[in-house]
Amino acid sequence: MAIEKYSKEHEWVRVDGDVATIGITVHAQEQLGDLVFVEVPEVGRKVAAEEACAVVESVKAASDVYAPVSGEVVEANDALGTNPGLVNEDAEGKAWLFKIRLSKPAELDALMDRAAYDDFVANG
Repeated sequence: MAIEKYSKEHEWVRVDGDVATIGITVHAQEQLGDLVFVEVPEVGRKVAAEEACAVVESVKAASDVYAPVSGEVVEANDALGTNPGLVNEDAEGKAWLFKIRLSKPAELDALMDRAAYDDFVANG
């Protein structure tokens, strides 16, 4: 069963074994509006927790996406390069940004579960 966690920067993490799938939350997508560009990290890149490693750009603004946990990028969602609007359609599903092999699984403990994240969004 996958573990789901959320960051204060509005990224979600779905962990299955030692691989974490990462994307932006529906809340983040709603704040950005219609996405026109998505840049994902290259496979093989090593990222540290809280490091900017992807970019999402909408008609309103460009925002960095931060790695919620440390690891090595093992897959990137290249479909977003030609179809950035997929994030608007399915931010917490098909529009995942990248997958990393966890190097420090204990970092997941610092992230929020869904209830805590929903409370964080509701109460600023």
